[in-house]
Amino acid sequence: MLSSRPLGNTEAAFVKHTGDGFLAEFPSAVEAVRAAEHFQSGVGDLAAGEEEEKHIVFRVGINIGDVIVEANDIFGDGVNIAARLERIAEPGGVCLSASAHDQVSGKIDVEFIDLGEHSLKNIARPVRAYAVKRNRLDFVAQGSTSRELAAPRLSIVVLPFANFGGNPDQEYFVDGITESLTTDLSRIPSAFVIARNTAFTFKNKPVDARVVGRELGVRYVMEGSVQSSSDRIRVNALLIDATTGAHLWAERFDKPRADIFDMQDEITTRLARIVGVELVAAESRRAERERPGSMDAIDLAMRGWAILNQPLSLRGHRAACELFEDALRRDDRNVEALIGIATYHSDEVRTFASTNRDEQLRIAGTAITKALDLAPRNAAAHLIYGNVLHVSGATERSLREFEFAITLDRNLAWAHANAGFAKVLLGRAKEAEADLMNAIRLSPRDPGLDRWHALLGIADLFLGRLESALDRLRKSIEMNPNVAMVHFFLAAASSLSGLMDEASAAREAGLRLDPNFTVARFRNERRSQNATFLSQRERIYEGLLLAGVPKGE
Repeated sequence: MLSSRPLGNTEAAFVKHTGDGFLAEFPSAVEAVRAAEHFQSGVGDLAAGEEEEKHIVFRVGINIGDVIVEANDIFGDGVNIAARLERIAEPGGVCLSASAHDQVSGKIDVEFIDLGEHSLKNIARPVRAYAVKRNRLDFVAQGSTSRELAAPRLSIVVLPFANFGGNPDQEYFVDGITESLTTDLSRIPSAFVIARNTAFTFKNKPVDARVVGRELGVRYVMEGSVQSSSDRIRVNALLIDATTGAHLWAERFDKPRADIFDMQDEITTRLARIVGVELVAAESRRAERERPGSMDAIDLAMRGWAILNQPLSLRGHRAACELFEDALRRDDRNVEALIGIATYHSDEVRTFASTNRDEQLRIAGTAITKALDLAPRNAAAHLIYGNVLHVSGATERSLREFEFAITLDRNLAWAHANAGFAKVLLGRAKEAEADLMNAIRLSPRDPGLDRWHALLGIADLFLGRLESALDRLRKSIEMNPNVAMVHFFLAAASSLSGLMDEASAAREAGLRLDPNFTVARFRNERRSQNATFLSQRERIYEGLLLAGVPKGE
């Protein structure tokens, strides 16, 4: 039996023999499950070639909970539950408690079977149990020996950044970037991030990313450096494929010295967002390259998100939706696919592209409700739930949901942006700019940047600030000309400013992308009953009609 309890970043420890078994504790449930799988795989290798009736098989039980520690032993319900779970595991199998399952779900390349609740001997309450699904073909990495574990998807270690110049007064800042980046990357759904204490064992040592990847069981390595002068600080960061050693992405920040902690926070926040997008894109390419004919639900969901992480295109989003649907046919509990489905359908309604509004809202609502049931503290799920509430007209609730998503993940730039636009719908357009500019500060090269500039322009249009609205809407279209609604808002702003040639060109560009758009369809999607919002919106109807946008019915 294996017992896991929160111990910070200490090493796994063998505790004692228990007759023909043993007890061990681990610094995390993820490490306990990986060790259990490795153990069972190794036992299977040792038995290879022997007659089946001579095979020695073991069961493994894993729990996470409080234990009582003595000099040479640990005990208590945390251990007792692990022991009881070991007894209900299949021979050669691994069984987890719900608390352990919650800690590892999505963080390790293992599938689970829900065994339901079990009444365990001497345990007061029933315990929900999960079994590791056996006979998985993808457990052993292609081309590896049977004793080598396949590294989890989205697995990464942030190596200590190098302090170029060796200034000892700068060391805390350099180490702080490594620590903060490790923490921020850990918030990425399904990410497996090596703990800070392990990463810092490589500090000031020459390393080969491929060796580090094999040693730590990760697919990606991030490394970087910090240089400083009297008035400037430069930070370089590099993302490396630990399998091949190939450089996947690089970024440089060159900033004037200011408040050192504010600078550290800004740099790590931006890096975490960019790296999250790059990791998903790299995993999508890997799946297409290595498993083109046998992708599982996780592969398909990542491919879908790799598309959604690109600038908005309704055709691209529809392709992503098909991937999410395929993923859910394989695993209807895949949280990332459920969030993706809800994102697609709510975005269709949000961008006024939907031709079946009620059905798409129903699908989005069902998917995001299930995602939240499975992952109630997933910040992205709360963000998309806010979107669904927004397009359903529950604007006050949507703003609260965006703000809650920010409490779960302060770096979730889209939550800041959407909170800003919710304020437009609530007649508080003057407040929107601060939220939208915060989103841009958090992720200045975000794939959604064009939409944030568009939202800034729309807020200006609501407030009658036509010159600023024109500048921001034009900038959005320069970044991404494939969003019909931005062209229509530009048409309105241009006609209200007397720029009829630009208004006509914007109208035609919008209608090429969305031939069914009409002013009536836009008017019917009110999103809010706030009196200030409705009054401000009348000017946009006027601008659209002046630009020659079809009136509709």
